[in-house]
Amino acid sequence: MKEKKTCSFCGRGEGEVSLLITGLHGYICNECAEQAHLIVKEALGQKGKGLDKSALPDFTQMPRPEEIKRYLDQYIIGQDEAKKTLSVAVYNHYKRLGQTTEDDGVEIEKSNIIMVGQTGTGKTLLARTIARLIKVPFTIVDATVFTEAGYVGEDVESILSRLLQVADYDVQKAQCGIVFIDEIDKIARKQDNPSITRDVSGEGVQQGLLKLLEGAEVNVPPKGGRKHPDQDYIKVDTSNILFICGGAFDGIERKIAQRLNTHTVGYNAIQNVTHIDSDNLMQYVMPQDLKSFGLIPEIIGRLPVLTYLNPLDRDALHRILIEPKNSLVRQYQKLMQMDGITLRFNRDALDYMVDKAVEYKLGARGLRSIMEAVMRQPMFELPGSGRKTFTVTRALVEQQLTQAIPC
Repeated sequence: MKEKKTCSFCGRGEGEVSLLITGLHGYICNECAEQAHLIVKEALGQKGKGLDKSALPDFTQMPRPEEIKRYLDQYIIGQDEAKKTLSVAVYNHYKRLGQTTEDDGVEIEKSNIIMVGQTGTGKTLLARTIARLIKVPFTIVDATVFTEAGYVGEDVESILSRLLQVADYDVQKAQCGIVFIDEIDKIARKQDNPSITRDVSGEGVQQGLLKLLEGAEVNVPPKGGRKHPDQDYIKVDTSNILFICGGAFDGIERKIAQRLNTHTVGYNAIQNVTHIDSDNLMQYVMPQDLKSFGLIPEIIGRLPVLTYLNPLDRDALHRILIEPKNSLVRQYQKLMQMDGITLRFNRDALDYMVDKAVEYKLGARGLRSIMEAVMRQPMFELPGSGRKTFTVTRALVEQQLTQAIPC
């Protein structure tokens, strides 16, 4: 009689599983083998807490702050203050991960960052560009999808789920990663006075973020979303994860203006007010302005590095159109080149598009909208027309924008 092969762990037969591995004195099925792998990985991870230095990038090959900024300069126009802040923060993050405390006992703490700037000034682009340069896991998440635990939406722990996915579920690599939390201003406290209704997507989310920003061991659902008791969790230590937050903070200029004018009493104070650049109040932003806007003091304290992005003026918008490696002009020229067409833009056509972008006050995103409206008809007609060159003139821009956005 032929021996019936069954898994020595779960007891299922050969016909009930996909694969049955033969051992010296028994068998194990593919599902039990996978489960055993997860158990061993979790046990070893809990046994060896802390960061595995072998998972770190080579410190000697790490770009210096000036090199990081030069790389950013190729893709982002202006914003030198924000570039320098990010370059130093990322560089110090690498050094912090490679620190040794055996000699002097000095332990370097991480410095999470918060960037404040109007929409379209380049906050997300800065983060995406650094992501192409650095060699640690990097992810961008949107704060607007998170709600307080127990409510419809995503738990804040799903931030780490996305970082794990980028790191191919290698916990050690994920624990030395960088997370960019976009739209952080959208979780501001809605009002100062407590009420009977809970602020489940505002202050509640801020409270949930505290432990992540500070550094704690967090149970992360591998697939993100909401947590439930029956699923398996992956334990992630956030002590070595650098968090960069960005937000438009629409209306914070009023808070800054109120603070700057608080002590304007007497001739001396009037003189000081004249030195304030009223067109760019964002450069005077302070932590107390974020508190007035609706961020709780605890989360401001865990984001010690505060930087700002300047609003884009006419000259900056014109440079954005043509100078960066991935400028809008170059993008559309490449699109047309794929059809064998050489695309050119007249200077006065570009000037007119920049003037419209300034008028709409949408920053660099406004430029993209305008370019899409201008190029829609030519890109519809030119492929297959047999033409080899095409020039965008001011008359064409005016015509296309009038049709797209009637006055």
